[in-house]
Amino acid sequence: MTAERTGRRHWGIPVAVRPFGALAVLALIYALALALGWGGGLSGAWLSAWAAAAAATSLLYAAGRTPQTPAGKIDRDMWRWFGVAAIAWCAGATVNAISRLVISRAVVTVSPADLFLLVAPIAITAGFIVPVRLPRTTRPWLRYLADAYVCACALFVVGWVAIFDRLYHVAGEGWGQFLIELRYPVLDAALICVLFPMALGAVRAKHRPAAVAYCAVLVLSAADVLYAALRLNDGEAHGVPADVTRMVGLLLLAAVPWIQRDRRSAEEGGRQPAEETRRPLVGPGLAPAATAAAAAIFVAGHALTAARGLRPIVPIIAGSAVLVVLARLAGLLRENDRLGRAAESGEEHFRALAESINDVVLICGLDGVVHYVSAGARRSYHYAAEDLLGRPVYDVVHPEDLPRVVDAVTSFLRADCELDVARIACRVRATDGTWLPTESTISRYGRAGDGTDQLLVTTRDFSEQVALERQVAHLTFHDGLTGLPNRAYLEERAREKVEHSQGPVAVVFVDLDGFTAVNDSIGHAGGDQVLAQAARRLRAGVLADDTVARWGGDEFAVLMESATEVQTVVDLGERLLRALAGEPYRVADRGIVLTASVGIAFTEDGIRGSELIRNADIALSRAKELGGGRVEVFAAKMHADVMRRLELGSDLQRALTEQQFAVEFQPVVELATSRVTGVEALVRWWRDGVSIPPEEFIGTAEESGLMVPLGNWVLREACCQVAHWRETGWDIGLSINLRPREIAAAHFVDSVAEALADSGLPPGALTLEVEEEVLVDGAEELITRLSALRDLGVGLAIDDFGTGYASLAFLRQLPVDVIKIDPSFVSGLGRDETLTLLTRTIARVGRDLGLTVVAEGVERPEQLELLREMGCPRAQGFLVSRPMAPSGIEAVVQLNARGEASIPLHGSVISAS
Repeated sequence: MTAERTGRRHWGIPVAVRPFGALAVLALIYALALALGWGGGLSGAWLSAWAAAAAATSLLYAAGRTPQTPAGKIDRDMWRWFGVAAIAWCAGATVNAISRLVISRAVVTVSPADLFLLVAPIAITAGFIVPVRLPRTTRPWLRYLADAYVCACALFVVGWVAIFDRLYHVAGEGWGQFLIELRYPVLDAALICVLFPMALGAVRAKHRPAAVAYCAVLVLSAADVLYAALRLNDGEAHGVPADVTRMVGLLLLAAVPWIQRDRRSAEEGGRQPAEETRRPLVGPGLAPAATAAAAAIFVAGHALTAARGLRPIVPIIAGSAVLVVLARLAGLLRENDRLGRAAESGEEHFRALAESINDVVLICGLDGVVHYVSAGARRSYHYAAEDLLGRPVYDVVHPEDLPRVVDAVTSFLRADCELDVARIACRVRATDGTWLPTESTISRYGRAGDGTDQLLVTTRDFSEQVALERQVAHLTFHDGLTGLPNRAYLEERAREKVEHSQGPVAVVFVDLDGFTAVNDSIGHAGGDQVLAQAARRLRAGVLADDTVARWGGDEFAVLMESATEVQTVVDLGERLLRALAGEPYRVADRGIVLTASVGIAFTEDGIRGSELIRNADIALSRAKELGGGRVEVFAAKMHADVMRRLELGSDLQRALTEQQFAVEFQPVVELATSRVTGVEALVRWWRDGVSIPPEEFIGTAEESGLMVPLGNWVLREACCQVAHWRETGWDIGLSINLRPREIAAAHFVDSVAEALADSGLPPGALTLEVEEEVLVDGAEELITRLSALRDLGVGLAIDDFGTGYASLAFLRQLPVDVIKIDPSFVSGLGRDETLTLLTRTIARVGRDLGLTVVAEGVERPEQLELLREMGCPRAQGFLVSRPMAPSGIEAVVQLNARGEASIPLHGSVISAS
């Protein structure tokens, strides 16, 4: 930060002291010049030139150092114009001194210096115009010029009577020559009157440099008057008083930019645009102008009644000033009349506007007594005007809001309050005694007839808006269908209770089993009716202090804020289970029976509300996994299982990308010939060299959606491998088990066709296995897709036959080629007569229907003998062979190629190695 901006020191000299130091130095030089007679009587002119040069240098230097801000731009332009004026004065003084030497006479009436000296007032005026916002219409200009003219006339008359009338007689010159001698005093009088309003604006703007500049103009004008008086008195072209005064004025002008302006005004100017920091131009006003005219007339009249008369110029100028004042007064009267009519019209417009709007408009005294009330008081609050006039407005304010309202009004009326309008929200009593929410704006409204200040109060009824806000808040935290609190409300309520409650808190999650089928069968409108009935049953089954919320879909949650005993909460879960599954739900003329699942979680040390809700949701998922219609209490192991499944799903995604899966094949043999007729493809996952059993990741793959890409990969790999074996001359078939999500995937049939086409495997060599339970529970679309596969020539097999309670209608509806007896039946052969009978029956039915029957899970020799006796054509299991990698199967292929087509089925087990 520079020394000029901080106002501290520069070269060790305080900024404020520098102009006075320069003044002292120049005064010393001037004294030496007078004592030594330097310049031959022209030392005053040369020193004036030097002082003007110093002022120009100071001003232009300050203009270059002014910061680039809106307020700084105004200062910079002012200093530049003042610098131009100082340059003009310097040039004029220099030319004046030279012209005296050249012309060689003491008194020079008109010289070339006048061309420069007349430029200075113009530049000074331009500098004072910079911080002023000039009028854009004619009327303000006329008022301004009239006031300035009257004041200038008064100064001229006073100056003539006091000084120049005597000098006119002493000089003995004619009128024309004498007026030429007075050119600078007359011009200075006009300049002083013209710049006076601008100086007033600078004072209001707290711009001290401009005020000092005006003082410099006054000093320079005084120097011109002294100079003219000395010349007219003794004919000398110089004078010590005039030169000293002029030098003081120039030094004041030089010090202008170094006088610090008001800090607050400068900061505000730095934040505002340059146009907003300018002050409007106003004239001296009629009162100063009239006073000046009266003074001029008095002085002129007094002089005319004296022993010696005055020249006609005095009464002419004084009379013209009086005429201008009269014209100004007439214009002011017309303006007052126009403003009066406008005020009356504005009052009428105000009343018409106040009566037409629904808001209540009041005019009150500072004590709150109502002086005027609009018709809105009757429309909004049913008050007649006479009910409120003359009464304090505080009488209708709610007692609880009254202290706050009084404090707000008191603060607004304080002298240091910077607010133009105060806004207050409070409740107001209507005539029926109800309290209505309102918002009022308070502003100052002039004076009453007795001269006291008044307030304008506009009050708006916010009842509808408040009701709407309450409705929006209710909809934000409540379910629109059931009217119960929603998920956001439950989460916030659980957070508050868990963090601040001293006792145990429990959350009970409830879900309707099979609700998706309700929407599919009777539509979503019917499903909404079921949900509404379920919500009423839940609400009726809990205590009044408990919170019942709709979590989403067909899930509900109950927050028990005082779960003192675990058994009490479990009993509540059982009770809600019975309430939801008890009576059928009525939708139109239909009755729908549903069961429910319940999950319960309790607070623990350090647990948060969100974690409590999560634990209840995990317990609910566990109840659903176990078949539904039951209550499960959260245990830490449940969360660990969920996390393990999430991690397993992530590992599955990475394993599929990194091809960590492999396909193994389990042979299917013909019991009559012991020949291998086909293989079943089985997926294996080798994670970090460890085999992961399929039962551990197949379910997770289905939940995560990875079963579809994994199944496609297995299909392509198996088809390519079997197609390769068939190319070697081994007539072998391939069977692959399908999961429900694979069949339901889009373009599933197309993916099977592409795998067959890419691998070259004949469609008849591929058999796709579907679990019997899938066929029983499957939708019509599933059956349609399986039929499309059959149309491709692909064989279809029912896996785990006998466990899904499939009827023979399915065998007739779907052209099945193979049925595979479930291992649970085969395991009981020879040990359980019922299972043996069921296995025999399945084998006979398959043979009678022309289907190929495959017995799965053959592990003991006696099972194999019984299957042969029953006429079961094919079997697979560990007794036949374990699942093997392709290299193990290729060994069997080589045996078949040499004609050794059979596998000895006498109890030995062929391992994968």
